[in-house]
Amino acid sequence: MKIKLNLMLLIVAALLVTLTGCKKTPPGATQISGIGFYAVTDECNYLSRGANYALKMTGDLEGCLYTFIDEYKCFGDGLYLEKGRELFIGRYKGKTGTFKTAYIFEAKFEGCNNGAPLGLEIIGGCQHPIVEGSGDGVFKGVTGQLNFWDDIKRGNFPYWGHLQF
Repeated sequence: MKIKLNLMLLIVAALLVTLTGCKKTPPGATQISGIGFYAVTDECNYLSRGANYALKMTGDLEGCLYTFIDEYKCFGDGLYLEKGRELFIGRYKGKTGTFKTAYIFEAKFEGCNNGAPLGLEIIGGCQHPIVEGSGDGVFKGVTGQLNFWDDIKRGNFPYWGHLQF
């Protein structure tokens, strides 16, 4: 059992490194970072937007990241894969704007139940490429990507990535 769990953790870690860790910031792009936290209902009012949940973003991006889950699959041993869309509404360097992302989330949970995760998350992270042409305000014409790593102990989501205007 322990060998199987370690193998699954290794697979998830390899996916995350492959998809996030080895990409360099493109020439002319600006590196960004910060921390996201689950927003309470009234902070971002995500239910009125039809979102599954929202993250309250701090750091270089300040505002709300609304998440819309499109598909997910949990395999019997707890390997979880999810795809969806997001809308960021907030500020960058004091100026307001919005942009959209398409994201992929990979994680390892304690188990699965009918294709959904069961129990606690063990490890996880995701990639959020910005949808080209989706930005307005300060984000008009922006491209780039956000990457998140789930800090299970602290219950938050450190992010890093790049914006190119």
